[in-house]
Amino acid sequence: MTGTAVNPLFRAVYLAKDGKRDVTLVIPWLSLKHQKLVYPIDVTFSSPSEQEAYVRQWLEQRISFSADFSIRFYPGKFAVDKRSILPVGDISEVIPDEEAEVAVLEEPEHLTWFHHGKRWKTKFSLVIGVVHTNYLAYVKRESNGRVKALILRYLNTWVVDIYCHKVIRLSAATQEYPNSIICNVHGVNPKFLEIGKKTIELQQSSKRAFSKGAYYIGKMVWNKGYKELLDLLRKHQKELSGLEIDLYGSGEDSNEVQEAFQKLDLVVRLYPGRDHADPVFHDYKVFLNPSTTDVVCTTTAEALAMGKLVVCANHPSNDFFKQFPNCWTYDDSKGFVEATNNALKEEPSELTEAHRHELSWEAATERFLRVGDLHGVAANSRKLSRRPSKLLGSTSLNLQRNMEDASAYVHYLASGFEASRTAFGAIPGTLQPDEQLSKELGLQTAETQKRSSHRFSF
Repeated sequence: MTGTAVNPLFRAVYLAKDGKRDVTLVIPWLSLKHQKLVYPIDVTFSSPSEQEAYVRQWLEQRISFSADFSIRFYPGKFAVDKRSILPVGDISEVIPDEEAEVAVLEEPEHLTWFHHGKRWKTKFSLVIGVVHTNYLAYVKRESNGRVKALILRYLNTWVVDIYCHKVIRLSAATQEYPNSIICNVHGVNPKFLEIGKKTIELQQSSKRAFSKGAYYIGKMVWNKGYKELLDLLRKHQKELSGLEIDLYGSGEDSNEVQEAFQKLDLVVRLYPGRDHADPVFHDYKVFLNPSTTDVVCTTTAEALAMGKLVVCANHPSNDFFKQFPNCWTYDDSKGFVEATNNALKEEPSELTEAHRHELSWEAATERFLRVGDLHGVAANSRKLSRRPSKLLGSTSLNLQRNMEDASAYVHYLASGFEASRTAFGAIPGTLQPDEQLSKELGLQTAETQKRSSHRFSF
């Protein structure tokens, strides 16, 4: 239930809402062994159709309209060391060539680090990459982090340039990419706006809208804000002596996180993760989110939509939220203490209709269509518009294309050998789907794909 899973689902739904586009959402399929490493306890799927039914049921409980879009699956495996799902084989093959018009790569660097197959720019008329994650911030926290981050920066720039025509960065918290644009093209689940509307009604009737104090929700891994929160609370236990905070989350670091927070002199209660729209969260007044690894934090947007006060760092990832009066930012640890204590005393402002709309997926989709230059533009006309009108421009563009083609070919070769793939962090045996994945997805067997894998086109 991370933002990188939920947000692409809502993007697909709202792009399909007006019926003007045929939209397909392509999501990873994991074999049972890998599902158990990723999904909550007792949640597994025996077939892609079963998982699709689960996704659609989850969606139907959160939107008020019928969503006409397709769901397809690409083979994936969970990389334990990266705590992330990586694609297996050439996932562009999931979309037939005759349907390949516009591709939106959610986390384009992630999807193309080890891509080995047809170039996305060749198969699709337009490829838009949406950068969700600040990978460099995570890597810098590892051993030899600065060196790894430097290498990763160049690798990300390389593959994104090869495979994307346009790049949308959700905030300035991501690494920079040539010719990219910064725009938050995410909205919030409509349920949160409904909760916020009820909060406004309580505020207008002079009834108490909130009966609880502060909380935080996020995947329980240190890099998801827990380290920053622990450091701030530990440093200022005396100044925050009246603070009681509830933490909700599940993840690989749960045991360590719980042990560390329970050593504080403050009242800190820890609970398993649950949906942020759960009624248990409705009565909290203050959402504390000190994370500086997010790009645009989904839970912050959800808390604002519910009418809560949000205390967060003065950081590029929070720039979008600064337009909302209930978002209080701080510059240092003393500022955190001041903002937190004041938030516990004050009442949130009522959300205006303009603010509610800005948080919605309707507004986010409009921003996406605008910055993606997709309003009324057919994919084929884009090819014509890219043609230069002058010979000099044509020569320059051809040279640029030739250099890009050569660069893409180098990546194709490097990603085609097991030794070079694993050296750069790929999961062994992911050049082609194994027999299990092929069977579950109805794909060609690995041996059949191996015989046809030596093709490459520009």
